[in-house]
Amino acid sequence: MTSTLTVGVEEEFFLVDRMTRRAVPRAPEVLAWGRDMLGDRLHPEFLRTQVEAASRPASTLAALLRDLVGMRRGAAAAAAFADCRIAAGGTAVLPGSRPVPLTAGRRYRRMAERFAALVADLGDGVCGCHVHVGIPDREEAVRVANHLRPWLPTVHALTANSPFRDGGDSGYAAWRMVRWAQWPTVAPTPAFADAAAYDHAVDALVDSDTLLDRGMVYWYARLSERYPTLEIRVADTSSDVAITVLTAALIRGLCAALLDDVRADRAAPAVPDELLRAAHWRAARDGLTGKGVDPATGQLVPARRLARALLLRARPGLLASGDFDTTAGLLRAVLRHGDGALRQRVAYRRHRSPQDVVDMLATQSEAGSALADPRFAGLLGRPLEAPPVRVARVVPQTAE
Repeated sequence: MTSTLTVGVEEEFFLVDRMTRRAVPRAPEVLAWGRDMLGDRLHPEFLRTQVEAASRPASTLAALLRDLVGMRRGAAAAAAFADCRIAAGGTAVLPGSRPVPLTAGRRYRRMAERFAALVADLGDGVCGCHVHVGIPDREEAVRVANHLRPWLPTVHALTANSPFRDGGDSGYAAWRMVRWAQWPTVAPTPAFADAAAYDHAVDALVDSDTLLDRGMVYWYARLSERYPTLEIRVADTSSDVAITVLTAALIRGLCAALLDDVRADRAAPAVPDELLRAAHWRAARDGLTGKGVDPATGQLVPARRLARALLLRARPGLLASGDFDTTAGLLRAVLRHGDGALRQRVAYRRHRSPQDVVDMLATQSEAGSALADPRFAGLLGRPLEAPPVRVARVVPQTAE
């Protein structure tokens, strides 16, 4: 088994007004306040209703957890100075005023001019969680991305956390990806023979004026243009930091196991692009509560079964880093609680209040007591015991 790979996480957050709970364009103020606390690790996003926080590369899950908690606390404190809160979810629950102002900058202006109505269709934006795994060799990173393709729909389902749009239920667990998929290259990563083929395809997209630059490659797994990493981009941002840690652990463990396959010159599974697109659509529709497409057979199976299969496929990498027991415990907890989309729907159904959903997301996102959460005990030197939680079954309701 390969040596432990580094892992880093970028989390995008909505900014919501304390009183109305609607998305508000206060990113410039939040970034100004956050500079002293987080420095350049708190970034602007395309729209002023969002900010992004970036962790440092970590070799252990414990280090990643502490960094994520510190990052969220800093972002939450900066938002408080700007009289708003951070809220982690793939889409804003309650819309803000229209049009949403863009972040200042020539590149963002060019994107708005080039893609026109697509910008308006984003509403208040979409927020994703991007996991970077340190694979400095570009040839190996491209081949690992080929092996990852059949597993990413399950990561997509596991992290579903965007059921609401404009105050109503979209009928999807991860509406973010459905909305975001209108943009060029938001799709499963094509299978490439090598890094040269990858670079040729990206250059062709830029030369054809489809993309402004190489930073606009939005495939679900891509070679980072800034870091020596493979970046996985399918997850909704989760308000529950435990799901963020679980996602990072599974992706790093999976990449480590697949990197060994690459170095042993084992061929990547041949999965048709249309089947992968169907698997991602189903993941966006059902999350963990329904069924998913098994890329090996094309058959519908319970999404929870696919999640357990993902854990087992990542097991060699998780064992090598000493993270298997912790990751298995975190996954058991998610299967008991339900995914983020189900939790949002449960919060809504208590009083049929979207404001309650925003309050839940904001409170969880602030992560004030996350290090005392019993789910993280295994990372802090004590046996991890996932607290038993029962969640009533909720039937998704489509917006009228």
